[in-house]
Amino acid sequence: MPDALLKVKNLKKYFPIRGGLLSREVARVHAVDDVSFDIMPGETLGLVGESGCGKSTTGRSILRLIEPTSGEVTFQGKNVTTLDKRSLRALRKEMQIIFQDPYASLNPRMTVGSIIGEALVIHKLAPTRKQREERVAQLLETVGLLPDHLRRYPHEFSGGQRQRIGIARALAVGPTFIVCDEPISALDVSIQAQIINLLERLQSKFDLTYLFIAHDLSVVKHISNRVAVMYLGKIVEVAPGGQLYRRPRHPYTGSLLSAIPIPDPVIERGRERVILQGDVASPVNPPSGCRFRTRCPRARPHCAEEEPPLESFGAEHLAACFYPLD
Repeated sequence: MPDALLKVKNLKKYFPIRGGLLSREVARVHAVDDVSFDIMPGETLGLVGESGCGKSTTGRSILRLIEPTSGEVTFQGKNVTTLDKRSLRALRKEMQIIFQDPYASLNPRMTVGSIIGEALVIHKLAPTRKQREERVAQLLETVGLLPDHLRRYPHEFSGGQRQRIGIARALAVGPTFIVCDEPISALDVSIQAQIINLLERLQSKFDLTYLFIAHDLSVVKHISNRVAVMYLGKIVEVAPGGQLYRRPRHPYTGSLLSAIPIPDPVIERGRERVILQGDVASPVNPPSGCRFRTRCPRARPHCAEEEPPLESFGAEHLAACFYPLD
């Protein structure tokens, strides 16, 4: 077995809430709370969960776009969390991100050529203007756009085209690892499949490794080798994609899967739906013990007293539940 490309260990990110005349810290938002996982070279790990559960914060903390509160992120054997600015900038060539909103992530005052070529200037990968334009034109063709688009501005493109520009920008420095932060959630359904297929082709062509963040399990199914399910700042289940969809062990995963519509109306009518009660608890004051217990149909008094650890349920299948699904 090869070594993991990325190792995340006990990662935490708390955002302070300040109040009073002196703006003292009065509470903390537990956005990411003790998250650990590995990603192997060439693998796609899907990270799924409801909005606000800490998925995007996890991805950005790994890249140190947000400084983590504590924990360790090891990439290619280097501890990312302790690197100085110079070393971190050098490592940025290997770690990139595709942002969620293609309308907000591109500078409207810059041409497409400048947006994609900016990283080439920063990392000194194309010394002359001609070399930069040739490289940008090549990247645009790679993501399915025309080379002469480099002189246009973001407002001249559709949402799907803008996201392709964002993908080209991430590819510009030749990374090995890309955080895909809900890259299709802001796009029309007809465009989503195109972007997914593009990401898969690029992964095969450039030997990329992905952390694919999404809230839609049906989308993650098509691109991920393994899936990690997150709830209120914690990972509650990790398993190979097929295994997770066939036999989920955590009640939260089961409820998410039951919400995915099935095209066959006969099967759809006959299957059991799991409807969760109540709302997600506040990350400022999360529940004691298991964080899902306030909405879990299988919860018992023991769930409030102790936090369930991630336990093995077969090959590479982990779940944090005292009373798992059969």
